[in-house]
Amino acid sequence: MPVVFVLIWSTGFIVARYGMPYAPPMKFLLIRYLLSIACFLPWIFLTRVRWPVNRSQWLHLAITGVFMHAGYLGGVWAAVKAGLGSGLVALIVGLQPVLTALWLASVGGKIASRQWVGLLLGFAGLVMVVSRKFGQGGEADGVNLALAVGALLSITLGTLYQKRFVSPCDVRTASTVQLGAAFLVTLPLALMEVESMHWNSNLAAAMLWSVLVLTLGGSSLLYMLIQRGAAASVTSLMYLVPPVTAFMAWFLFEEPITLTTIAGTVITALGVALVVKQATVTSPRML
Repeated sequence: MPVVFVLIWSTGFIVARYGMPYAPPMKFLLIRYLLSIACFLPWIFLTRVRWPVNRSQWLHLAITGVFMHAGYLGGVWAAVKAGLGSGLVALIVGLQPVLTALWLASVGGKIASRQWVGLLLGFAGLVMVVSRKFGQGGEADGVNLALAVGALLSITLGTLYQKRFVSPCDVRTASTVQLGAAFLVTLPLALMEVESMHWNSNLAAAMLWSVLVLTLGGSSLLYMLIQRGAAASVTSLMYLVPPVTAFMAWFLFEEPITLTTIAGTVITALGVALVVKQATVTSPRML
């Protein structure tokens, strides 16, 4: 499951490259949420899976949906659209595992020294992988940096909140509630965008992949991984996304792979292995 998740999640930046030139971010995400819900509902109906059993569970799922869909995806896409280079966005969002570990440690979680070393190695490898892209895609300013940091805080808070408050339930109904909340939050932002959608084959393919693979596949896997694993171990998998994306871009767009990229990939993989192997993060409240 973790391997499949990393492969799917890594296609997110590839999809953005195909779709971003033809769509404003909030309108694209709004349609993505709506189509994803339209796919989940008949699946739920045909399999007759149960919906969350009480109001508090609905509320907790809605909050995680706002954080992990509207906040994270909205922040990343808006930051890139506002001119922040994809490498810098990946680096900022890549702070999530360290931020998660710091929070867990602050509330009494025990993180082994080996895992701290792994987190730092993973981040160092991430810097090496994305360093070639630091100067690409425009300049950083207060607005696009704030959007990227907002995305980082959103997915971190969403991960911790889900692990703490969301009781186990079917991933299909849980995802539908999350997406519905994200849709409602994104709707007014999409209505404020003056740019319109320019539909073509690239945008249609990006939308189709985003719905069927990234949302129904990737987001569902992330939900299940958080439910089943330690938060620090799950989030450390995010370190592997930029290296895998770099190799995908090399294959699809012939972007060069440097020795620094390869070395960074190896260091990142080593760091993730140290965090995930025999994880010892324990916290009665957060885990």
